[in-house]
Amino acid sequence: MSGLIGKKIGMTSYFTEDGKSIGCTLIEATPSVVSQLKTKEKDGYTAVQLAYDDCKEKSLSKAEIGHLAKSKISPKRKLVEFKKFTSSVTVGQQLTLSDLFAEGDLITAIGTSKGKGFQGVVKRHGFSGVGGQTHGQHNRLRHPGSIGACSFPARVFKGTRMAGRMGNDRVKVQNLEILKIYPEKNLVLISGAVPGAKNSFVILEK
Repeated sequence: MSGLIGKKIGMTSYFTEDGKSIGCTLIEATPSVVSQLKTKEKDGYTAVQLAYDDCKEKSLSKAEIGHLAKSKISPKRKLVEFKKFTSSVTVGQQLTLSDLFAEGDLITAIGTSKGKGFQGVVKRHGFSGVGGQTHGQHNRLRHPGSIGACSFPARVFKGTRMAGRMGNDRVKVQNLEILKIYPEKNLVLISGAVPGAKNSFVILEK
């Protein structure tokens, strides 16, 4: 296997032996269950599907309930596929933190960033605004300024940084170090920030 599914608990500090404080994220990764093995012959590609986070049947559709019942698995809230895995994995097998990760490993964290709604260019792209309030300027402090040229090309280029929806995107952060694993509590302490709000799902990959 190449990864697990977890839930972000929040951020805290980790103190090294020499007294250095490191900002880190606490992830809860209770055992994930192998719900399906996809094969080249049947599905067109090879992958293993993991199910995570117990829930009630009313939280799932009939199709999802039937899919999990086919593998004799209780209702789970989150399903994720991993294309890198070992051939020894079987349907119904439980995978824990200790099976995949060790302290000191560098991993990749994937999550959905916090949604911030419609934002202007100052917040979204770090613009400094048009300038001061002199020379007759009025209510222009946080405006984008000019966005186009003159009669040529007579249009605004695609990709121009302007105001728009910010956040709520799939974000991947690489090379995060595992500082500590608490197998008895299914918790892992990861250096740095992990995308997403508290209690949001996070994918951890080696």
